[in-house]
Amino acid sequence: MPDTLPDDLQLQLITDLLIESFEGLDNFDHQLLALEKGACGAETLNVIFRVIHTIKGTAGCIGLGRIEATAHVGESLLSLLRDGKIQTNTEIISALLALSDALRGMLRNIESTGSEGDADHSILLARLQTLQVQPAAPSASEQDAAPAVAPEPDGFGLFEETPISATPVLPDRPDATPAVQPSAPNGQAPAVSESAIRIDVAQLDKLMNLVGELVLARNQVLQNVAQPDPTALLAASQRLNLITTELQGSVMKTRMQPIGNVWAKFPRVVRDLAQELGKKIALVMEGQETELDRTIIEAIKDPLTHIVRNAIDHGLELPDVRLAAGKPAEGRLVLRAFHEGGQVNIEFIDDGQGINLERVKAKAVQRSLLTADQAARLSEREVLNLIFLPGFSTAETVTNLSGRGVGMDVVKTNIEKIGGSVDIQSRAGLGVTLRIRIPLTLAIIPALIVTSGGQRFAIPQVNLLELVRLEGDARQKIETLYNAPVYRLRGKLLPLVNLNHHLRLTSPGSDEAISIVVLQADGRQFGLVVDAINDAEEIVVKPLGKQLKSLACFAGATIMGDGRVALILDVLGVAQRASVVTEARDRASADETQAQDKRDERQTLLLFEAGRGRQLALPLSLVARLEELPATAVEFSGDQEVVQYRGQIMPLLRVARFLGGIACADTELPAPELLQVVVHSAHGRSVGLVVSTISDIVNERLTVQRSSAGKGILASAVIQQRVTDLLDLESLIRAGDPAFFEHGSN
Repeated sequence: MPDTLPDDLQLQLITDLLIESFEGLDNFDHQLLALEKGACGAETLNVIFRVIHTIKGTAGCIGLGRIEATAHVGESLLSLLRDGKIQTNTEIISALLALSDALRGMLRNIESTGSEGDADHSILLARLQTLQVQPAAPSASEQDAAPAVAPEPDGFGLFEETPISATPVLPDRPDATPAVQPSAPNGQAPAVSESAIRIDVAQLDKLMNLVGELVLARNQVLQNVAQPDPTALLAASQRLNLITTELQGSVMKTRMQPIGNVWAKFPRVVRDLAQELGKKIALVMEGQETELDRTIIEAIKDPLTHIVRNAIDHGLELPDVRLAAGKPAEGRLVLRAFHEGGQVNIEFIDDGQGINLERVKAKAVQRSLLTADQAARLSEREVLNLIFLPGFSTAETVTNLSGRGVGMDVVKTNIEKIGGSVDIQSRAGLGVTLRIRIPLTLAIIPALIVTSGGQRFAIPQVNLLELVRLEGDARQKIETLYNAPVYRLRGKLLPLVNLNHHLRLTSPGSDEAISIVVLQADGRQFGLVVDAINDAEEIVVKPLGKQLKSLACFAGATIMGDGRVALILDVLGVAQRASVVTEARDRASADETQAQDKRDERQTLLLFEAGRGRQLALPLSLVARLEELPATAVEFSGDQEVVQYRGQIMPLLRVARFLGGIACADTELPAPELLQVVVHSAHGRSVGLVVSTISDIVNERLTVQRSSAGKGILASAVIQQRVTDLLDLESLIRAGDPAFFEHGSN
């Protein structure tokens, strides 16, 4: 590197080179793959050429000679392509992708060591030069006709065990660096390209304006301290609250990025692995615009890549096998993302062979993970869950892609670390669907604050299902099963965990009531017994110190309004540590629930009022959440009332107006300050039903006494000694928001 530039200027130039080059090379790969598929317009070639030309010029200016020389050879080949003197084919595309890998490798070396490294790229350079002067072969069609040498899929579907950071080095690119770079090891600084983020200038202007308003509000508060005026202090506090809320939302938007940033590398991964394994694969990506926090994106990059690689390696069959099974020769892998219920849902769907359940059980027995008798009694879900056990693999031999016994357990662990969950469904001969649910952000989350043993704890609302309070004789409904406490909640056995006992805290010993927080972890429910339930609020998540990081029951900490620290509970960690989801108890609970359902066919209903004297009911399965929203939050989109809700614009439908009749009398009353809203979610969208009062949740044996009671009503029945109309939710939504059912997932 030249010594004529000041150190700080040279460092800035190198940083700019790294950021621009990594972004440019990502686009370079994307455009090359489009070129290979036939998008060979002049502008595509110009974009590809400009990327390499820019890297060459910038590297030359700061004395990075090896990068400049390597880029120059690629630039010469691209110049001939751009001028139409040679035509693109598979070998040229592969060579240019290898050039991208080589440049990316040298840039990574500069980032980590400060030098370009000493990797030998002579074979690649000779190959690029040869392609400039003679026709390249074989063509894409000739490659398709080549004999397949890849091992046959074993029917294990999407999930073989591969180290997440392992990546293939294709046989026609011996000098190339891996197509997918592993994440930096723990303790190392993140890559420069990963620590930088682009923000729209308009967004920065909005942040500056909000900061200015925040300063004015602060001055008002400070002035009131010198000259106390309760009215002025209240007004300043309210303004401060509004500004802080808006500032929080704006800052969060700067951290939100589309998941397409992670998916951008998958077309390259699919192409490279498909060529190596002799397969034909079509990658379909839906919902790339779905946004989530950058910290979440960084945490899921490796797990998602691992899942895609396993889908290609083991889920999708060879072309001749697919044809023999009556399938198209080309396999299909669909990636879909959408928002739902305040979380991001990611689906991986392949049309391969599916998971061979008998093979999974046989391998689990062979590896002494369970006995043959235990394996014979497993349900389908339990067999699928064996995939997540450490050390599990069905591969007969160790290859560069599978057989090491390190795989889906790591994926599941990494997803659960950020508060997410993984679910699998398999259909023999038709394929596998894997679903991941993850929070939008880890920085600021809604949480329930509880007290136990004289200390406060925060429980992420993403794990919260409902709250139960047992008073008087209801306390006697807690039973014992397999020496563990359970509570029968609407006919289903709910395992209980006493937080005081679990954390060895001193219990106040009150006999007045028992407070149970019903939680969900890994798709299963349990009740957490606490001393008191305080309130729900948004908390700022702080990482734990190294002394507490090893404790599985805590996910972080937060500072409360009074300055005291509250620990954030890791719901899954608590459940695992308390052993509330063991196989025996799950099976006993399922058997007991099934028997109870046969004895007592009941429905769980939400009761509410929409108009004076009129009780309505809705199946609880149709209710996503119950909310209290300030009336001031209501806005309009055209003629439709809407609110901003969990990153969406949610339409509001007033049930009383829809039903008409006596219910309309409510519209003559003064508007309430807080709206009672029943939220229904489907297909990644939500709609809010505005009601007068939310009354109760009941589990009743429903006896319909009147089949139809008018517009928007399915039937009528007597519930809790009151005539109750069963609401026709679909007709209500179609009347108030016809577009709701026309939209798919976001």
